[in-house]
Amino acid sequence: MRILFDIIGQTFRTLWAHKLRSFLTMFGIAWGVGSLLLLVGLGEGFRSGNQKQLNTMGENIVWVNGGFVVPVEGSHQGTRQYWVNYQDVEDIRHEATKVGWVSPLIDRENVKVQSQYQSAGGSVVGVEPVFSKIRWLPMSGGRWLNDADNSQKRRVAVVGWEMRKNLFPGRPALGEYVTLNGTRFLIVGYLDTVGADENNATNQRLYIPYTTMAELFPVNTNFMRNNEAQEAPKGVLTFINYKPINRESHAEAVMQVKHIISRNHNFDGSVADNYEIWDTAQNAESVGKIFTAMNMFLGSVGVVTLVLGAIGVINIMLVAVSERTKEIGLRKALGATNANVMAQFFLEGAFLTLASGGLGIAAAAGLMRLLKFVPAPPGFDTPQIVPWSIAMAIGTLSFAGTVAGLYPARQAALLTPVEALRKE
Repeated sequence: MRILFDIIGQTFRTLWAHKLRSFLTMFGIAWGVGSLLLLVGLGEGFRSGNQKQLNTMGENIVWVNGGFVVPVEGSHQGTRQYWVNYQDVEDIRHEATKVGWVSPLIDRENVKVQSQYQSAGGSVVGVEPVFSKIRWLPMSGGRWLNDADNSQKRRVAVVGWEMRKNLFPGRPALGEYVTLNGTRFLIVGYLDTVGADENNATNQRLYIPYTTMAELFPVNTNFMRNNEAQEAPKGVLTFINYKPINRESHAEAVMQVKHIISRNHNFDGSVADNYEIWDTAQNAESVGKIFTAMNMFLGSVGVVTLVLGAIGVINIMLVAVSERTKEIGLRKALGATNANVMAQFFLEGAFLTLASGGLGIAAAAGLMRLLKFVPAPPGFDTPQIVPWSIAMAIGTLSFAGTVAGLYPARQAALLTPVEALRKE
């Protein structure tokens, strides 16, 4: 133990004797470690923030739109348009065993929404009550739509946070009426804000029962058939929204729905271009791969910076060997073995590296803790220490410390006492 304290004391004396050089060397190591942790932490903040934004829509959910059937080779027919309809919803509900919840959806942005106080922009959306099990819709007051509302085609509505502010500025909305193209609807509930800011589309919507929507405000788009615009048939939907029974069943549920859609609309289900699908699970997986690659890149940048710092440690230790040549010769003349000399310089280099790395870790952790008090922009979370980045930093530090201590230590141990004592 005394030998260890002597070595540490000698290390501090060496550092103090060359304060500027020592500071710059230790700063290089600390900067490398801090950069590694901070860069990876920033990448993880981006990943976490984007995942939270995706989760504001709901986890593991899929939208299916109408699309265009592309012509197959040898076919004499051109591209054909189709739209999903309520029969597709019924078939998915009864046949797709891996689908847990499914709801039709009609979305209209050209319905005039007014209260006795104000009018509001946004969209009117017709859904079935099960929609709240698919999408994340936090209630702030009142209730959500129920089965009786849908079966009896009631004229009731649930209003989004931003639309409620516009329709009822500074006033309670529950129990009030709004008119949709002149038809009165009773507000039975209102949502809390969704997402990081008020511009989230869910905040600017008014939800009414699907049956009421289909009767009063059906889809008003047109088919293009034989190059002529034709009115969309009854039962056409803006899109279908569904959620598998669990994450593990996601891929199978998507395949089941594709099979039903292609069968009902008479096209080849194996052609991916025939579908218009937006899949949050697939998007999350793609985004996750992007952020994983980004983290690896940022981590590699930090490691390179750390290695450059380690080279600085090797340099300062080689200088220390050169400056302490006579000391090494004297110790060897008094009986110190090569192992004794090697151990001293190895421990000095390793201690210098690890001490600098510890300062870098502490600085990065402190900075990230302070950033928690700074409001994060939308889609970005506060950077956080990632366990694997600490493991990488410690592993790289250990390697760098070994090399930084071992090579100069070996150079010192190889000096013969006579040659060392003869040097000025």
